[in-house]
Amino acid sequence: MTIDNSRSGSTNLGRRDFLKKSVLATAGMTLAGGLGVARSAHAAGSDTIKIALVGCGGRGTGAAINALQTRANVKLVAMADAFKDSLDQSLATIRKQCKDRVEVPADRQFTGLDAYQRAIDSDVGMVLLCTPPGFRPRHFEAAVKAGKHVFMEKPLATDTPGLRRIQAANAEAKRKNLAVAVGHHLRHEVKHREIVRRIHDGQLGDLTFLRVYFNSGGLWIRPRQPGQTEMQYQVRNWYYFTWLCGDHILEQHVHDLDVGNWIAQTHPIEAQGMGGRQVRVGREVGEIFDHHTVEFTYANGLKMFSYCRHIPGCWEAFSEHAHGTKGVADIQGYGPAVMKIAGQRPIRLRQGPDGHQVEMDDLMAAIVAGQPYNEADWAAESTMTGIMGRIATYSGKIVTWDDAMASEVDLTPKNLAWNSPTLVNPGPDGCYPCAIPGVTKAL
Repeated sequence: MTIDNSRSGSTNLGRRDFLKKSVLATAGMTLAGGLGVARSAHAAGSDTIKIALVGCGGRGTGAAINALQTRANVKLVAMADAFKDSLDQSLATIRKQCKDRVEVPADRQFTGLDAYQRAIDSDVGMVLLCTPPGFRPRHFEAAVKAGKHVFMEKPLATDTPGLRRIQAANAEAKRKNLAVAVGHHLRHEVKHREIVRRIHDGQLGDLTFLRVYFNSGGLWIRPRQPGQTEMQYQVRNWYYFTWLCGDHILEQHVHDLDVGNWIAQTHPIEAQGMGGRQVRVGREVGEIFDHHTVEFTYANGLKMFSYCRHIPGCWEAFSEHAHGTKGVADIQGYGPAVMKIAGQRPIRLRQGPDGHQVEMDDLMAAIVAGQPYNEADWAAESTMTGIMGRIATYSGKIVTWDDAMASEVDLTPKNLAWNSPTLVNPGPDGCYPCAIPGVTKAL
C-alpha cells in the first residue's frame, strides 16, 4: 500500500489547506469578538499579528519566513540578535522572500545580549525565540511576563535548572492563555503523524524496542577573531559549548528522542551509555563530544537505543525506528516512512510538505481561532530526555529520571555581558577541557 503525501488530493495537503481556510474563515469572527488567546496577538484596531524575531541565525530566519508565509495576517516588525552582522544577513534574506510583510526599521533592530528584551518590549503580540538554547529559559520567562505568544525552538534548555524555569514560565503562560509552540517539526510531519497513529492503534503489535539516530559529519566552525572576549567567542561558536547548546545529543538528536517518547507515549525513567571525542578534537571545537550512544529504559521495560555522531566520512542517518511483535516502522527525518507488517504489503508514505511550515500553519490557525495551544509540556520531557542522556555519557553512570530532574548543576554564567567571565575556559594549550566518563560528576 502506498500513500502519496505529495499530491494535492493527499491527506496531508487536505489537512493543511483546511487549516489555512480555517484561519480565513474564523478571522473576522475572532478578531471582532476578541476571543481569549487571539485578542493579545493583534494590535488594537487591527487584524495584524505583529511578531518579533529573537535569534537571527539560520533556524530563526527560517522560522520567521514560515510565520510570514502562513495565511494569517502576519507582519515582522522587530528583530534581535547578539551580533549585528547576523541580524543584517537575516533581514536581507527575509525581505527577499517576504518583503511585503516586513517592516523592521533601524530603531527596531536590536543587538547585544540584552537585545531580546527590547524586541519583546516592542509593539508585538508574538515572539519567535530562536537563539542558542542556553538563552531560552530567560527569554521565555521575559516573553511570558510581557504577555506574548511564543514560538520557541528546541531544545528548551541545556540543564535541569533551566528546564525548571521553562516549566514554571509555561504554567504562567497557561494562566495567561498564551499560545506556546515548540520547534519539533517532526510532530507536524504527516508521515510521522500517520505512522505514529498506526503504532498507537496496535498495528505493530506490542513494542519490543526503538532505535533513533542523528549521525552526521558535523557543523560549521567559526575561527576566533582578534579582540574577541571569551564570551563573544563562545556565543559566536555556541554549538561547541555545553552551556549554550547542550551538546549535539540534545541540540540535534532531541528531534529523534522526542519521536521515541511520542511513540512510547511517555518519557524514559533511566539512561546509561557512553560517548567521547574520537575525531573532533582541538581548540576550535570547544568542549562537546563527537559521539554518544545511550540505552534509555521506559517504565514498562521498553528500550530505546539512541545513537548520534559528528564524524565525517561515516554512515549518516536522521531517522527513527519502532520494532514490534508484528513488524517494524522506519521513519526518515527528511524522507519517506514505511511500515512493514508480516504477511502484508508495506505501507509507504512520502515526506509531504515541510513540517517547519506546517507547524507554523498550525500555530497561527490556533491563534487566529482563539484556540488553546501549548506544546511545552511534552517538549520539556524530550529536552529532559536529552539532558539525562548527556549526563549518562558524560559521567559513565546509570542515571535515573528522578535524579536528573533533581540536579542543581547550572551550566549558565550568572552574568551575561561581553566582558563577563565564562564558566568554561581554555587551558594553556588553548583547548577546552571536556567531560571524562568515570571522573566527571555530571549531576
